[in-house]
Amino acid sequence: MNTLAATIPADQEALILMQSLDIQGFSYEERHGFLPTLTSAFADCGGWILDRKALSPSSMEFRIEIQLRAVIDLYSSIIGSGLELTRAGHLGLTHLCTCRKNLSAAADLGQLVTIRIEISFLEDATLQSVFAKPPA
Repeated sequence: MNTLAATIPADQEALILMQSLDIQGFSYEERHGFLPTLTSAFADCGGWILDRKALSPSSMEFRIEIQLRAVIDLYSSIIGSGLELTRAGHLGLTHLCTCRKNLSAAADLGQLVTIRIEISFLEDATLQSVFAKPPA
């Protein structure tokens, strides 16, 4: 039985739930050209990188922190950089934008949100290369 949720007022419970968000995305761009664009997008909207690590040769993870008031700028910067988000990523960021819209107190808008972004770098496979016969 979860007794913690019963002791938190409903308005504060919403704030606790939006402190962290995990999203996934992918890009067909080359890693060395794409990453500087993405990191500048984070900085341009007031976000800062807490952690950056390679998960595999074709995937990377960023943990960033940003104030809730700047989440719309972050969302547009991520899309503008060319990162393709999954449906869940779009829904998560949209949820944060909705929370931002419905909070009016300056203290609420200054709340920090941590976002973990997992990026997969995909190769642009052509139809011809998929059906090509392997060398003998």
